[in-house]
Amino acid sequence: MSEDTELPICSLEILDNIRVVLDQIANKWSIMVLTLLYNGPVRFNTIKRHLGNITHKSLTDTLRRLERSGLITRQVICSSPVAVQYQITELGKTLETPVVAMLQWTEKYAGQVIEIQQRNDNSACLDS
Repeated sequence: MSEDTELPICSLEILDNIRVVLDQIANKWSIMVLTLLYNGPVRFNTIKRHLGNITHKSLTDTLRRLERSGLITRQVICSSPVAVQYQITELGKTLETPVVAMLQWTEKYAGQVIEIQQRNDNSACLDS
């Protein structure tokens, strides 16, 4: 393993902090929202349109969680009707490289992972 990818030796307290943060940022909707915001500020409805099958509540919860963690900011735009846009923070920008790397990995291996899952699901049905 290269020096920059070696796993840290962590105490239980540090592992617990890592778990808490990853719970906030490493779910599917958080990653997809961050990916959209790396291109610049985006309004709520535009995010919802791009993500397609996310519910209003799930998107609201995701945005609040990312804002609470300091990864995005929320700005109310005084227009008619009133609009809300979200923007990545400097802290959020530090996640761009690992998020993009994870998306690139997913794009490259998604077909293989899905194929293996289907094969395992089929063999589980045969074993029953």
